[in-house]
Amino acid sequence: MNFQEYQDKSKVTAVFPSFEAAVYQKNHNLIYTTLGLAGESGEVVEKVKKVFRDGNGEVSESRRQEIIKELGDVLWYVSQIATELGVSLEEVVSQNIEKIYSRKDRGVIQGDGDNR
Repeated sequence: MNFQEYQDKSKVTAVFPSFEAAVYQKNHNLIYTTLGLAGESGEVVEKVKKVFRDGNGEVSESRRQEIIKELGDVLWYVSQIATELGVSLEEVVSQNIEKIYSRKDRGVIQGDGDNR
């Protein structure tokens, strides 16, 4: 499956709560999906933390599968955010590869700042 297929298929499962407050109506799906991404990212972090807390740094197969599931949830939210912004995942990954290769070519992969 490619990114466009994933984005199209995942959008079918996107069910968002409705907000009555006018301040939220314009971008509430974007807000909701961004908060969801933060939550799911935290779940990935928790699973990895437990690799060290409970597994002496060894990734068991069951822990690996748990992390993969959480990464899928992260990808779902990233896909929905992209959809809300009117951008394809293909464009997101293309721009990201261009950015990181530019950093590599300029010798600035390490360091701080978004615009290095």
